[in-house]
Amino acid sequence: MSLYAAYLEEIETRKKQDLSPKPIDGAELTQEIIAQIKDAGHAHRDASLNFLIYNTLPGTTGAAGVKAQFLKDIILGATEVPEISAEFAFEMLSHMKGGPSVDVLLDLALGDDAAIAGQASDVLQTQFFLYDADMDRLKAAFEAGNTVAREILESYAKAEFFTKLPDIDEEVEVVTFVAGEGDISTDLLSPGNQAHSRADRELHGKCMIDEAAQKHIQDLKLQHPNARVMLIAEKGTMGVGSSRMSGVNNVALWTGKQASPYVPFVNFAPVVAGTNGISPIFLTTVGVTGGIGVDLKNWVKKTDEDGNPILNNDGNAILEEKYSVATGTVLKINTKDKKLYSEEGDELVDMSSSFTPQKMEFMKAGGSYAIVFGKKLQTFAAETLGVEAPLVFAPSKEISHEGQGLTAVEKIFTANARGVAPGTVLHAGSDVRVGVNIVGSQDTTGLMTMQELEAMAATTVSPSVDGAYQSGCHTASVWDFKAQENTPRLMKFMNDFGLVTGRDPKGEYHAMTDVIHKVLNDVTVSDWDVIIGGDSHTRMSKGVAFGADSGTVALALATGEASMPIPESVKVTFKGQMADHMDFRDVVHATQMQMLDQHGDNVFQGRVIEVHIGTLLADQAFTFTDWTAEMKAKASVCISNDETLIGSLELAKSRIQIMIDKGMEHDNGTLASLIAKADKRIAEIRSGEKPALQPDGNAKYFAEVVVDLDTIVEPMIADPDVNNADVSKRYTHDTIRPISFYKAEKHVDLGFVGSCMVHKGDIKIVAQMLRNLEAENGKVSFEAPLVVTAPTYNIIDELKDEGDWAILQKYCGFEFDDTAPKQTARTEYENILYLERPGCNLCMGNQEKAAKGDTVLATSTRLFQGRVVADSAEKKGESLLASTPVVVLSAILGRTPTLDEYKQAVDGIDLTKFAPPIEKPAGTKSAHF
Repeated sequence: MSLYAAYLEEIETRKKQDLSPKPIDGAELTQEIIAQIKDAGHAHRDASLNFLIYNTLPGTTGAAGVKAQFLKDIILGATEVPEISAEFAFEMLSHMKGGPSVDVLLDLALGDDAAIAGQASDVLQTQFFLYDADMDRLKAAFEAGNTVAREILESYAKAEFFTKLPDIDEEVEVVTFVAGEGDISTDLLSPGNQAHSRADRELHGKCMIDEAAQKHIQDLKLQHPNARVMLIAEKGTMGVGSSRMSGVNNVALWTGKQASPYVPFVNFAPVVAGTNGISPIFLTTVGVTGGIGVDLKNWVKKTDEDGNPILNNDGNAILEEKYSVATGTVLKINTKDKKLYSEEGDELVDMSSSFTPQKMEFMKAGGSYAIVFGKKLQTFAAETLGVEAPLVFAPSKEISHEGQGLTAVEKIFTANARGVAPGTVLHAGSDVRVGVNIVGSQDTTGLMTMQELEAMAATTVSPSVDGAYQSGCHTASVWDFKAQENTPRLMKFMNDFGLVTGRDPKGEYHAMTDVIHKVLNDVTVSDWDVIIGGDSHTRMSKGVAFGADSGTVALALATGEASMPIPESVKVTFKGQMADHMDFRDVVHATQMQMLDQHGDNVFQGRVIEVHIGTLLADQAFTFTDWTAEMKAKASVCISNDETLIGSLELAKSRIQIMIDKGMEHDNGTLASLIAKADKRIAEIRSGEKPALQPDGNAKYFAEVVVDLDTIVEPMIADPDVNNADVSKRYTHDTIRPISFYKAEKHVDLGFVGSCMVHKGDIKIVAQMLRNLEAENGKVSFEAPLVVTAPTYNIIDELKDEGDWAILQKYCGFEFDDTAPKQTARTEYENILYLERPGCNLCMGNQEKAAKGDTVLATSTRLFQGRVVADSAEKKGESLLASTPVVVLSAILGRTPTLDEYKQAVDGIDLTKFAPPIEKPAGTKSAHF
């Protein structure tokens, strides 16, 4: 069967799903389509023309290369197609974004035909996705005296590809659609269990919220043809949990504007809003697509005459509505005075933060990529011409307060800033380009990152990136046909691009499904690093890490840079002593609870948590930094002492070496270079030349939180509180309760120890508890299933060497087998121990899930509605979060334990302990000792 015939069959299949033909990205199919176009009498000629013009993906796809060459032949007269004039061919090339299309345009612009060269020059002057090879061609032609090259460079130096774009509308009319009450997880916009379809934008768009919501949005668009639909989280924050580019893509698909008439299902400029604004990492993604994020502030705390909040019977502040945003409300956004108005013209809320100069540039350009590449292109052109580039783009915002010290994140940004004068000191609020050292791409967003790289015509990882890794952990649970189709393709692309990959495209090393966050935590080998990863839990305990959307990951891979404001910081310190029976996970939960007690509001939201953790190795400290995503923080920085940091770096070196030993080293030598970098950093610390990162004593913080360890006397549980009468209080991470709250009566249907929140010590705790209970009772039986997923294969290997894996095997009723991985997801569980493959498992919710309506107690981070467990007709599913010993004991008992039961079960067990760092000795040459 020909590829075209197979494509037609696929079209018929998609019709049954109410889907359009899938966009074409393959060279061979495109060649077949072109052959049919050239055959004047071909039965499928008209359809083939339509496919070529309107349904072929741009950038560096195979299809784009073939299409660009065909259009070149038409322009040169080598091929004649009555429906495609030379002018139309140039028009299509102008929408193809770069790579082969720029190659063709340069051929034409630098060719011998003056008329064609002039037309090609006009089109090139609108393009911005040029890479070094393209710029080198222009520079060589200019230096050889080519006048067209000079003309193009002069246009680039003036940034006319940006300045000639239409300005954003002064007034944007919107009609509201309330997507839900309370915090809205990106899972609502792009469910994890539909991750396999994210690269198929039309198909994936059908999973946003539900069909009724999609119809309602369509109806609103028909009723208000001049308005854009604004998606709202009423009484909550929009986009919590993850950056999720697919979520923004879905919102844009239903409510945004089409990016190009020749590229299907790629929309931009969505408008999203929340009573408490937009989650920081999601807001970054909105900016990538040139969208508008609105902090509505439409509900406020009701206060008494003294200005104090009035509380209800539960001790929560009573909210009162300032103005209504009920579905169907027409509002007006004025982008000039940066305010939101009612339809009648009454001012409702200031929107200055939505319209910073940088964000307005993104909106004008249709997204952030154009600005990033455009700045680079302007700089190149001006340097080549020997002129000073005019100030076109909003300058980097550099804020420096004389006499004020630097927080840890301010130090990292100051050290890694790009495009600022040497010696510039940067404080919070500065908005600059920053170099990126480590980049991580994960497998459920990786196909989208791949598409973004193709769309921006990138072909190799930036040489300024120290290390880049592509994981296979989010789809590790089940090797079904979707994973078999997508994962090898993703791994090959990323390996070819220059990333170390969890799976070897050549099949020469064992497929690794290690949790990406754990791998990134190991390959980060400096406390001064900047890390970008395609997941909200990119929260390393060395350096500063930012979870990002697939597009920002692609940009970091291609350019080695990111652009973002420096967030304010909240300093977290500790006092007192941990009780022997407590686990560090309880300290993490208590931090959230004590912060809310001390400040009333979540001061972590949108800021960097600078946690002075001192003596805790990177593996264990990651438990804290990982959780900061759920605290709605922008990022976190661990302040470690010298010897602990050296220990963490030595551990990282050993694990990177294991990756090398397993055959995972890339041809570019990434892993070996990371070990060398770690050695250099260790030498700097030991010599005193550059001690472990510390903030300055006179640094300024937005707030400070002091966690009192003495008050943490019983295990803590983060409860989604699914039946709270106030909908806005459900499914947040702010409800932290001691186990005594449940009076040993909370039934538990399933326990889960796994995800990135656990380390080797957690799996050892499971083994030790089984040994203790076996010694006491003769055997161990489970009243509820217990799923255990180690984060990495290295941890399993170490557990086997140390004798812990054997006791787990003894009591397990299922152990993963990589030679015969599961083909289907588990839907029912027996009351046994399951030893699952390293990976995300239940926490991801895209493959494995608890039974509907279950009450799950888990060590993971996800308690959103429907993520780990869906609702049943009879009962809401709930995912409660706790420490490993609480989860294990609850699965054995089938309920939450009493404090006495818990203490007895952990007696003598080496839990994850933590002691606050003590003052440095006088006279030490290091900030630590």
